[in-house]
Amino acid sequence: MGALSWVALLITHPGEFKTLLQYYLWHDQRDVAAREEWPSTGYDRETMKKCWYFLDQTSRSFSSVIKQLEGDMARVICLYYLVLRGLDTIEDDMTLPDEKKQKLLRQFHELTLRKGWTFTENGPNEADRQLLVEYDNVVEELHMLTPDYLNVIIDITVKMQTGMADYAHKAQTTGSVYIEKTEEYDLYCHYVAGLVGEGVSGLFAASGKEGAFLAKQLELSNSMGLFLQKTNIIRDYREDVGDKRYFWPREIWGSERFGKVCGGRPGFKEMNEMYEPQNVKQAQWVQSAMIVNAMNHATDSLDYLRLLRNQSIFNFCAIPQTMAIATLSLCFMNPDMFQRNIKIRKAEAAELIMKSKNPRDVAYIFRTFARKIHARADPADPSFIAIGVACGKIEQWCEHQYPSYVEMSTGANGPSQTFHSNDARSSAAIAIVERDKIAASEKRRQEYLQKYEKRAQAAAGTLTLQEKEELEAKQAARAQKDQTEVLMFAGGLILAVCLLCVAVTYGILKLTDYMEARNLEV
Repeated sequence: MGALSWVALLITHPGEFKTLLQYYLWHDQRDVAAREEWPSTGYDRETMKKCWYFLDQTSRSFSSVIKQLEGDMARVICLYYLVLRGLDTIEDDMTLPDEKKQKLLRQFHELTLRKGWTFTENGPNEADRQLLVEYDNVVEELHMLTPDYLNVIIDITVKMQTGMADYAHKAQTTGSVYIEKTEEYDLYCHYVAGLVGEGVSGLFAASGKEGAFLAKQLELSNSMGLFLQKTNIIRDYREDVGDKRYFWPREIWGSERFGKVCGGRPGFKEMNEMYEPQNVKQAQWVQSAMIVNAMNHATDSLDYLRLLRNQSIFNFCAIPQTMAIATLSLCFMNPDMFQRNIKIRKAEAAELIMKSKNPRDVAYIFRTFARKIHARADPADPSFIAIGVACGKIEQWCEHQYPSYVEMSTGANGPSQTFHSNDARSSAAIAIVERDKIAASEKRRQEYLQKYEKRAQAAAGTLTLQEKEELEAKQAARAQKDQTEVLMFAGGLILAVCLLCVAVTYGILKLTDYMEARNLEV
């Protein structure tokens, strides 16, 4: 932002000015080019320097989040992203004939490890074609990864290239450019984003920064990817339709399905009909159905975030998720989405980045935007009830995991919790805490009494002969143990003193020899 932009923001939106200023002043940014970072980022190598450059060019918004990952994790995720971006660039290029594209896609896992491989046949208007023109830099760096990392990347590449090749072949041979069913929509999003989530989990587990179990959380990892992908598909409606890319499933917007859920009202024959002014109300109803479909993955995303233990990895995963729920809130019942590509404001994005530091705060961010969505829901919308259910699930998840009547704080004595006095549930929670304290105290008291009861009975002479013999045997064993420990301590102390005397004597002798040698020299 230039100086004039800052001044304009201060005048028009002083609150946002304050947020952005705090972000730029206090939010730490990792500089991958700094010399002290070279051992982990590889920036001293020309090939890796080129990879960082392509990351900035192909993912301006996501690259800053990747760079914040600690250690070599940033470099690994950077290469992982570039491999999948290269694959996606081939799949998106409509100038390539199907025969050529099929061969490239289905062999990409082999090509991406072929030394010196590049591809120069993308169309001139393909945004990321230069990445493939200089792809040999990525290949060179991939060969420097450990097998644990490389195996995850290649495995995900094989799965993704197969799905992309199947969809590309269908589009170019059948003439159908639409996704028909929501199941097909889920499968497509799995191939292009859900697999990315699975691969990221595998890389985190391979790094040792997260538990090995994370690599097996396939359903949660898939939901993380689908939540982001579906949000982007909803937001990018106008841009995608302009490029004749139709990702919204016909089952949601088409005339047959739409007529059934809208009381016989006609749906749309083509997706581009939705941005026509006379169709704005029905288009918003279609949009709300798409948003409900995306929000069904929200609680899975929150569950996944609760599994993470590394702070930089948590930030990497949480920030895109909070951006996604904020974007869904922005799009919901917003007719501007059908006319142009809309984005959340920079100040709001900065605030989300600064707040996405722990699972509790992220959950409350989700709850806040879910409430905003629910507040704008239209009772005439066929998805009105479904919207309430989706928002209610997020509300229920947050209240179950992080009850609103409990406030956490960190003081000099560590973390503590307090209960809101104006909430009826607080009295029950306080009673449970007090009951647990009393139960713990009583348990310790019983253990103490049990430990010393026999001693008391022995003193009173009420023990049986057998109990008395057992007690005497325990006391003898304890006395023997104490005696042994005393002897070992005394022996160790004597040995230490002897060693010290030997060392001092040896030092004196060496010093005497040295002085005699000096006198002889003189």
